[in-house]
Amino acid sequence: MSQSLDAQVGIVAIGRNEGERLRRCLESALKATSAVVYVDSGSEDSSVQLAKTLGAEVVQLDLATPFTAARSRNAGIARLRERHPSLPYVQVVDGDCEIVDGWVARAVEEMTGHPRVAVVCGRRRERQPEGSVYNRLCDMEWDSPLGTADACGGDALFRLEAFQQVTGYDETIIAGEEPELCLRLREAGWQVHRIDHEMTLHDAAMTRFGQWWKRNVRSGHAYAEGHAMHRAKHGYCAREVRSIVEWGLLAPLLAFGLMWVTWGLSLLLFGGYAWLWMRVRNHRLARGNTRKDAGDYANYCVLGKFPQLFGVGKYWWNRLLGRRTRLIEYKGAAPTAAGAAPP
Repeated sequence: MSQSLDAQVGIVAIGRNEGERLRRCLESALKATSAVVYVDSGSEDSSVQLAKTLGAEVVQLDLATPFTAARSRNAGIARLRERHPSLPYVQVVDGDCEIVDGWVARAVEEMTGHPRVAVVCGRRRERQPEGSVYNRLCDMEWDSPLGTADACGGDALFRLEAFQQVTGYDETIIAGEEPELCLRLREAGWQVHRIDHEMTLHDAAMTRFGQWWKRNVRSGHAYAEGHAMHRAKHGYCAREVRSIVEWGLLAPLLAFGLMWVTWGLSLLLFGGYAWLWMRVRNHRLARGNTRKDAGDYANYCVLGKFPQLFGVGKYWWNRLLGRRTRLIEYKGAAPTAAGAAPP
């Protein structure tokens, strides 16, 4: 590890039942710095034991309070600041991701050269894009434009001064906590930079349609919750929620609902899905995807409006009832890490 990095950056990893994925994550983190904190959200495998064996500081969240990724990251960063109060930067990473060699040093370099940058993120890659169409979709989804950005994902380097100024992640949000935090950072005059550098290898492990469906339900819930929180000031997530409602609900409702009074002509509204498909496909082709990849992305983008609609409805139904939505998880437990005994 670099002596200079050891004095500048700590790493917070979060996870639950990540198995061998967690070993790869923590070993890659410890290559960059000795200041590594792992936050565990009620794992039933040997994750806690593994993290301690590897030399990471471990925080185990209280089971009595609902888990969220935001809560985990806040707890990890709080412990990091307690143990290493002089560190200016923190890299957050999900426990199913491996940090690419050289990433942390490059991200710190970007930070030091741009004093108003609060967040630096790079290219997250899927470890096994060939494993399933769903893994491949994730890899394409994370190939976003470079330069000044609106938001980061779950893996990013933060300037702790800026993070503390906006009081960190909102722990009540079950998904989409990263763009919501970035919105508040940008409001406070900070910037988010996405740079051209490999950042992490992610293991989506999505092999079933049901997993893909749940992931999209979660994203719909995140859009609805984010819009409800910030629509008065920014119309935050308004475009995404409007698109979900229009394509997931209104288009089929009008097409079928008016068919008796239009002699079936209202069914022509379904042609709009072809227009949407072509629009998404052309966008992905312009991004450099192959025709097959662009077509697959368009297929699932159009189909995804329906599980996302379930997520929007889930948020508003629970809000109407005055209760919080529990975590929407799409991944199962990973195999037990090699060399670690089961609990």
